[in-house]
Amino acid sequence: MKVVKVQYTVQPGFVEQNKANIRRVMDALKVTPIPGMRYASFTLGDGQTFVHLNMAKDEDTLGRLNDVREFKEFQAALKASAPASPTNVETLDLVAAAFDL
Repeated sequence: MKVVKVQYTVQPGFVEQNKANIRRVMDALKVTPIPGMRYASFTLGDGQTFVHLNMAKDEDTLGRLNDVREFKEFQAALKASAPASPTNVETLDLVAAAFDL
């Protein structure tokens, strides 16, 4: 299993737009799911810092997110918004899970 955590902080004026862009990605994944992938996004207590967790059965499955048009649009809009903090990408090592992918 591959797990990636992405964290970044947006400018205050971009929070609602970023949320809308993320919802478009999630709606697209609900219509056309990527088998073997679970993807979710959260905000931290400051309301401006976003955390995305992508859990995939393997590297190929993880990479399929990059083929989703709405995800590409989300990434472009985020980059254009000049985030308040740079994107931090971490690979997590799974210890155990209560679900199968």
